[in-house]
Amino acid sequence: MKPLALLLALVATVAVSSADEKKVAIGKPAPDFKIKDATGKEINLAELTAKGPVLVRLTCGCLGCDKELPYFQELHTAYKAQGLTSLAIFREPDAKVEAYVKEKKLNMLYAVDTKGESWKVFDTKTMPSNFLIAKGGQIVKISAGCDTSGMIAERLSEATAKLTGTDKAEVKTKVDGQKAVAAKPAVK
Repeated sequence: MKPLALLLALVATVAVSSADEKKVAIGKPAPDFKIKDATGKEINLAELTAKGPVLVRLTCGCLGCDKELPYFQELHTAYKAQGLTSLAIFREPDAKVEAYVKEKKLNMLYAVDTKGESWKVFDTKTMPSNFLIAKGGQIVKISAGCDTSGMIAERLSEATAKLTGTDKAEVKTKVDGQKAVAAKPAVK
């Protein structure tokens, strides 16, 4: 009787493990994903990752995401020459995103997904969520949640430097320095 109970326990454990396994995880291939940008042009994740690493950022224009944006813009700028493509996917209405993009001078590829289908494809409910994908399509880093201090972007910078074989860009230091200069009162 003991061998049968042991076998049943093992089968139950394997079944639970399989059910709990995420379809989008570090070390797994990025999901098959296509979305249209603001001009109606199709963005194909497989085509982007064939050219180089890609950072997919599922985001919105809320206060937290807004405070994180400069760090992600700097991350994109720092590694663009090494082949990084950054893709921001907003869950806000088109008109709101269009105004936000102009106001913030967004310097990366972006799309709008008001229905939240991208969150389903990337198997996440957290906003923002970031997926760093290596050239070829393997997910190497996932970060979920908001950190307005810039630490998430800093950790993604470290991972991006490893992927691109370059020195790490000090994203947080640079943005924080720019904020400090902007906050100083003008001398008359």
